[in-house]
Order: sequence, then C-alpha cells, then structure tokens
Amino acid sequence: MKQYILSACLAGWLLMRPGVSLAQPKKQPSFSGIYPQLAMYNNEGECGTGAVVPWAGRLWVITYGPHLPFGSSDKLYEITPDRKQIVRSESIGGTPANRMIHPESNQLFIGPYAIDSKAHVRVIPYSAMPGRHTGNARHLTDPKDKIYYATMEEGFYEVDVNSLTPTLLYEDGNLKTKKESDESNNLQNSLLPGAHGKGAYSGQGVLVYSNNGEPGPKALAQFDVDAGSLSEWNGKDWTVVRRNQFVEVTGPGGLYGNKNPATDPIWATGWDHKSVLLGVRDSRAGWRFFRLPKASHAYDGAHGWNTEWPRIRDVGTAAQPDYLMTMHGMFWRFPGTFSATSTAGIRPRSAYLKVIGDYARWNDQLVFGCDDSAQKEFLNKRKTKGNLEGPGQSNSNLWFTPLTLPDQLGPATAEGAVWLNESVKASEPSEPFLFAGWANRSAWVQNTGAQPIQITFEVDKTGQGTWTPLQTVAVGARQSAYTAFGTDAPGEWIRVRSDKATTLSAQFTYSATDTRSTAPRALFSGLSSVSSASTAGGLMYGLGNNRRALGLAALSYQGGQATDVGYYELNAGMQLVRKEDAGVLDVIKDKFAIPKQVVTIDESSVLIVDDKGRRWRLPLGHADFTPLTNQAALRICREVSTERDLLNCHGTFYELPAENADGYAKMRPVASHTLRINDYASYRGLLVMTGIDLKAAGKNPHIIVSDDKKAAVWAGAIDDLWQLGKPTGQGGPWKNTAVKADEASDPYLIGFYDQRSLQLSHKATQPVTITVEADPVGTGVWMPYKSFTVAPGQTVDYKFPAGFQARWVRFKADKACQATTLLQYR
Repeated sequence: MKQYILSACLAGWLLMRPGVSLAQPKKQPSFSGIYPQLAMYNNEGECGTGAVVPWAGRLWVITYGPHLPFGSSDKLYEITPDRKQIVRSESIGGTPANRMIHPESNQLFIGPYAIDSKAHVRVIPYSAMPGRHTGNARHLTDPKDKIYYATMEEGFYEVDVNSLTPTLLYEDGNLKTKKESDESNNLQNSLLPGAHGKGAYSGQGVLVYSNNGEPGPKALAQFDVDAGSLSEWNGKDWTVVRRNQFVEVTGPGGLYGNKNPATDPIWATGWDHKSVLLGVRDSRAGWRFFRLPKASHAYDGAHGWNTEWPRIRDVGTAAQPDYLMTMHGMFWRFPGTFSATSTAGIRPRSAYLKVIGDYARWNDQLVFGCDDSAQKEFLNKRKTKGNLEGPGQSNSNLWFTPLTLPDQLGPATAEGAVWLNESVKASEPSEPFLFAGWANRSAWVQNTGAQPIQITFEVDKTGQGTWTPLQTVAVGARQSAYTAFGTDAPGEWIRVRSDKATTLSAQFTYSATDTRSTAPRALFSGLSSVSSASTAGGLMYGLGNNRRALGLAALSYQGGQATDVGYYELNAGMQLVRKEDAGVLDVIKDKFAIPKQVVTIDESSVLIVDDKGRRWRLPLGHADFTPLTNQAALRICREVSTERDLLNCHGTFYELPAENADGYAKMRPVASHTLRINDYASYRGLLVMTGIDLKAAGKNPHIIVSDDKKAAVWAGAIDDLWQLGKPTGQGGPWKNTAVKADEASDPYLIGFYDQRSLQLSHKATQPVTITVEADPVGTGVWMPYKSFTVAPGQTVDYKFPAGFQARWVRFKADKACQATTLLQYR
C-alpha cells in the first residue's frame, strides 16, 4: 500500500546536524515495502547494497561499485526510524560488504568506517588500507584490541580498534595488478586458488576465508569449470580446505563473533555446478560438507559475479534466535544449533527473485539491501533483449517486509545432484543431500557404465550421523531409473551408494505444493487485459547524469499499433509529470525499442534459439499474445535485477539466468498471466510496468497516473510477480509434425508446473512407440522416463504424478510418422 509520512520537525533537526545531508522529499510514498526516496545511486557501473546493520538507534547501509579498491562515489547511509535517509559526509565509497560489531570497543565496523554507540563515524582511508573490503573477523590472539579485515583480492590486515591503525598481513592484489575493466576476468592472485573473495570469520584457532570465482577468460563463459576455494589461516600458514565456490562464512555469534570461539562451529555456504554446498567446522573433527538443492541457477557462473553476498543472519530476538539463510534464490530456515554432530532442522521457506546483498531485523521488520539496477549489464547480453541498454545510472534500494515474508513468496521447488557423469567407487557413499522439507521428492539415476548396478539410498533420520537403508534400485548398463520417494519417507539427509564401480549421475528433484490460484491478486488491477483493444503503454529508461528519474516515452495502443503521447518523467516522489525533452524522447525510442522477431510462435509452442544456437520450446498462453508479440508490442526480455533477466513470453514471466550461468537451460517460470504488459524496468528498487487501463487505474494505489491523465505506470516489487498466479500453459514440441525415427524433439519446459497432463497421437497406419525423456536439471543429461505404444487413430492420455519433477522433457518416436505431443499445465 502507498503510505505518506510527514516529519518536518525531524527533517529540520537533521539538516542542522554537522556532517549530514538530507536526501529525500518530505512525503514518503511506498510500494510493496520499497520507499523510492531511499534509493541509493552512485556514478559507477553497479550500485549494490553491501551491508545493512542496525546500530546506535539507526540503520546503517553501505553501497558498492563493481571493482573500486581505492574508493568511489558510493556512500555510507544512516536511516532514521521514520525512514529518513542521511548521506554521511565521511563517505569514501569503494566496493565494501564487510560488517562486524566489536563488543569490547562498542563499535560497528562497516566498510572502511567505525561507528561508535553515539553514531560518530571514523574512517580508515583507502590509502592506508586499500582493497575491496569483503569481511571482518575477530582477532585470533588479541580480540579485545584488534580485528581482521579481508579484501576480495586477498589483502589481509589487522586493525587496532582504538586508533584504527591497520597493519598489513598480506598485500591486496590490486596493488600488483590493475583490472582492465569491469567486464574483464578476475585478477590472478598468488596466495590462494580461486578469486573474488567473499567471506571471513574466525574461531577454533583459525581465520576462515572464502572466494567464489576463478581468474582467466574461461570463467567468463563457462559455469562448470573448477572455481573458488575455502581456506583457513592459523596465524602463520594457509591451508586450502576445499576447491569450490564459497561465499558466506559465519557462526552462531554472527556479526559479534562466536561467544565460545574455541568450540562453537563455523559455517560456510557455497556451490558448484551440481548443488549448493554447506560446510561446518568442528573443533575436533574438522570440516564436514553437505549438499542442498538450488531453487535458482541465476547465481551460477564460474567468475562468481552473479551471487553478491549470500548470508546467514539471526533475525530473531535475544530470547528466541531465528537464523535466516539466503542461497541460490531460496530463503532457508537455518538451525542455530547446526554442528557436525547435530545437522537436523534446515528447511526451505520460499523462493525469491530480488538480488539480496545483506539483511537485518529492524523495528520488527526485515530490511533487505538489494542490488537492483546496474548501469553496466556486464556479461548479461542476449539476442532476445535486442540492443537494449542498461539504465543511465546505477541504483538500488532497501526492501522493508514483514517478518513472515520469507515464507510467503514462490514455491520452494528445487533440484541438485551429488554426481554428474562421475566415476564412482563401489560402496562409496555420496555426500549427504538434504531430504527433509518438501511434499514431493524424487531421484534420477543414470548409469553410463558397462555393467548393471544396484543403487542404495540411505537416510540419516535424525541428523546425528546414523545412516539406514531407505530403498534400492536396479539400474542396467547404460540405463537410467526414476525413483519417487513416499511422502512419509523419513530422513533429514539422503545419500547414494552403488554396489559396483561405475560412471554415474544422481540427481534429486523436490517440489513444493503450489497453493496459488490462477487469478492475479488485486494489486495488479488496472493493468490492461491481453484481449483489450487499447492500452496506455510506453517505453522506459532510467535517466543518467544524476537526474534520478525514470523517463517514459508514453504510447497509446490500438491493437498492435502505437501512437506517440509524449515524454514523461517519474520522480522520487512517484509523480508522473509531462516534460518537453525531445532529445531524451528520441534516445528512448531508439535505444529502448522492443526488438522484433526474437522468438518464434508456432501452432503449439514458443521457439527460442539462444545465443549458443540451442533450441528451447515454451508453453503457450492466451492466443491474443501471438499477434502482439509478432508486432513487437510486448517487451520480451529485460534485466530488472542485476546480472539476470526477466523474460515475459506469451503470458508467463520467467527468471532467466545470464548465458554464463547456462541461460535458458536453467530458466524457471515464476507466474502466468493474461495482462498486456507493454514494457517493464527497474527504477529505485521497484519493478515498473506499462500497459494500463486508464479507466480502471484510479482504483489501484500501485498505479501512478500522470498529471494530464494521459499516461500511467504500475509500481511494485519484482517479487510481487509471484502473486500473478501459478504458472500455466499448453502446447508441445510436436503438432502433426513429420518426425524421423529415434530423432529427439526440441526440449520443452515442464519444470515448476503442476497438474500436468499429456496427449499423444500420430497419423501412421501402424502402432508407434513414443518415449518421454527428461532432463532433470537442464544439464543435457537426458533420461528415459516412460514409453507409450500408440495405436493408429488412438489418443493416449497420461497424467504426470505430483512427485514427477524435471526441468525439460523431449520425445522420440520409434518410427517415422506425423506425431502430436500436447501438454497441458493447469
């Protein structure tokens, strides 16, 4: 809901404070928990939120640019309880994401700043401590008077908390080598494998450090090369713990450090191309690792740039801790008691679309700091966007939500693998994979070895390390098997064994019950129906040069034909005002035009050929989407959260990873609709859309109508899209298609839908066997699921069970014929 808060007295008091400036109007409109006047801008290629910490009665926030180890135009922000934004004059910018509260000195360390309990800010200049500050940790031998700073290029310092004097331990890599550009590959460092440092934490006599990327040009294009590392330092020597991409390193003590550093566990999260990784360090047993499924693959990429800073943070109270974990597009409930000997309790909560850099509980709300709109889209280019440019100026915002929001967004459907075409020894178990928390659970196993094997699934029922057999499956040589687990099958964790040495893939797919209806919520009322002959549309562009407004080239549509209405600007107060600026209007109409013929719509599906030449088919929505798409009256693809795209194709919104994260192969549908959305963009942390029914617009506070009543936009959060309704659609890769014997169809999306049914038919004069094959994750590992023999003139109907889950299906016929494969997703 839109809200307005007046606080003139406080505003006047703030303006008189030394060292601060007020950066917003008096009125504070809000949309879905986003306050546009709190947007944060810089003059860099990206403006992400690095840290969000309540302290001294205020909320402290820092932003970062992409690769700025010596400072930047980014700021330190102080947010008052009534959401007034103060830009601190002490700001020196950079690329910081570190934060730590030091109890002994009663200071918050955030970026290069130290803030005392009275909100006094001191600064450690980059001339004294250069680098992209990524983590802080308590000192191993002098925790009362010193803390550690770690940088993204392996610079390490110990800092005196009283004088703020830094002492160099290891030199930051930026002092030796200068990065060529924001888009060039990560710097090669000499201390540890991997690149692009992320987390730091100490305990049990070591400082633990993570990085999530890899140097070299290969990491810019491939998502599945070796990348990243988790390492630890004992005060003298470094040890590489594991060679994978790691991000968060923390423990039960969170920002304060562990209360019992000698014995409290240390947690680390990461991933590889197969799954999410979770590590825990025990003071006696050392490190143990577990695997969790991924809700989203938009965070993949061997360079490490697509993740920002996933976190584990206590968002509860002192009396009742409540740890919230973000990882690969999922909110997770994380048990504060998690240790090497007590691993029960991790549960999926819901899926999200925002790119989140940090978050905190503040005034009985959750506040998420996001990475919303980057002026440089870095490596995220593709044909379906055309020559679309990024916004003129990078910006991001905070997102204020109820404490219950992590349970209220998208379904927690997810998947992951323990092995992908890997050599496996006889009777050697896989790493544990999370099993508890989903209504429907299944596994896909493929044996590419030369002899038959028996697979045993084992479960740890209580999370205490006791394993018992759950079920066994026989898999023939060069064969695959699909296994559904009962809804009552117990177990916190599951693992896999083969009775013989072989080459094996073992993938788990879990789906949540999607309780959404197919009808959109009221917050979308006033957006035009796809069947409407007319709509108030327009093309949008976030202006540069510190204008900090959204430019709108307003259009009036009759059918697929557009007529110019004029140029408008949406300002920080969310007023849509007509302007005379022919230059900007021409830029928007040229640079932000909707590209033509970037997808092909045939009788039964949407065909997309990606930038690598791979073919993908998507379900159809309402028939009226076809002519509007062919007339370029609907935006198909745009980046509205940093380094991933939002695809709006034939009535369904999809999250679309960058091509370097495997692109369309790993897409996921978000919601389906029957709305005539002309354009969409990111502005001040908001998702803004055009395609408005002006007659109905005044009834919805999410719609802003211009001062002359001729143009309008809708504003909300990108995660409002889950409320459009569950994904639906119909179609298939073949409709009376001439097919060759044993030649596979194009892949057709089936993942994340429910109530799925299939009809098979053909026009041959003899029976034809049609086989359904599935790619569980989108890795190109195809496995036979079920075969149907279809008699001449017969139509075979099949309903997929609720437990079936795979991202893609394709079909093969054993004879040349004209075949039809129609799928319905309700």
